[in-house]
Amino acid sequence: MNVQITRSGVGGDVQAPPSKSYTHRAILAAGYADGASVTDPLVSADTRATMRAVEAYGGHVDRSDVDDVLSVEGFAGRPAVPADVIDCANSGTTMRLVTAAAALADGVTVLTGDDSLRSRPQGPLLDAIEQLGGRAESTRRNGQAPLVVEGPVDGGTVSIPGDVSSQYITALLMAGAVTDDGIGIELETELKSAPYVQITLEVLDAFGVDARETDEGFAVDGGQSYAPAGGEYAVPGDFSSMSYLLAAGALAGDDELRVHGAQPSAQGDSAIVSILEEMGADLEWDRDAGEITVRRSALSGIEVGVEDTPDLLPTIAVLGAAADGTTTITDCEHVRYKETDRVSAMAEALTKMGASVEEEQATLTIHGGDTELQGATVDGRADHRIVMSLAVAGLVADGTTEIEGAEHVDVSFPGFFDVLAGVGADVTRV
Repeated sequence: MNVQITRSGVGGDVQAPPSKSYTHRAILAAGYADGASVTDPLVSADTRATMRAVEAYGGHVDRSDVDDVLSVEGFAGRPAVPADVIDCANSGTTMRLVTAAAALADGVTVLTGDDSLRSRPQGPLLDAIEQLGGRAESTRRNGQAPLVVEGPVDGGTVSIPGDVSSQYITALLMAGAVTDDGIGIELETELKSAPYVQITLEVLDAFGVDARETDEGFAVDGGQSYAPAGGEYAVPGDFSSMSYLLAAGALAGDDELRVHGAQPSAQGDSAIVSILEEMGADLEWDRDAGEITVRRSALSGIEVGVEDTPDLLPTIAVLGAAADGTTTITDCEHVRYKETDRVSAMAEALTKMGASVEEEQATLTIHGGDTELQGATVDGRADHRIVMSLAVAGLVADGTTEIEGAEHVDVSFPGFFDVLAGVGADVTRV
């Protein structure tokens, strides 16, 4: 599906979708438990992949009645050997989290995904499982899926790089709680995307699991049980998805745009608020009410590092293209290893739309002062975040912007284009 966005304004009230990061972790945590209810979850292509994995390990997820509650019957810390290959589709979070779960099963698990997922690095996690005494292999011996994992492991200490994916650490902490001996994680390099591990620690705590930072990295004791208070866990709003709405309000707000569901949490992508404020956005955040109000603003370019907030790069790039002056996005090499190479994807699309962009391996520079955005046909790269950020660019580009592969928003923000149209954007599906 392609979508056309014509220059238009937005305003009114909008509800942020639930957090994908929290939903993934909550579904798997409920799987590790005897069971639990996950309220206000994000039901999307990615999180459905995690639901399928929990069921492959012997649990069950009831989502037949309403989408705002998932009733999960867990596998009580002992995943069964799956009867079939686990297909993680396009979800890197699913693959990494459930690969560690596979190391607990008494047998062999095979995991795969789509073309994009089969190109993403898994080697450090496979190596960590082997350090724990399990078997973990890439069938093509290139550190990429399909993966073959054999357990069970009892726990131990692993050494792992921190600058490839924080999801490896999350996966090991979640699995380590139900091993006999627990898992200690020694980081070989500085941790990138550190707030995502803080999200993990927050979810684990809510499920009654004690995990902690150490001088070397992280650790979790074994022999623990997952059990949230009252048998349920509520998912907070998603700041990654909120970033597109807030950017739309700052660039194209005919009237103020109020975004609801913005309660504070450990999400690193809440940094979008301070980034917009630094660029000069007229913005107010009522943290108690969980409401952010933003208005059309004259923005100025800034320098911002995304070592901890890689998912914000596409949004920041669009803001930079519409701002005065130059915006420099640094520490972004790891953003090349997402659903697509998001650095080159944004450089290519914004250049096609008339932006002045310089791309280096770990830096993306956008010269907003030299840019007049024009509508164009751009490739969404089968990447939900590229698609949504380019939709925001289309709101302020002269003419009409057509985004190819727009259906991929289903990964994290189903109904994104309906929401955008609901606040006034000129959206046409073609």
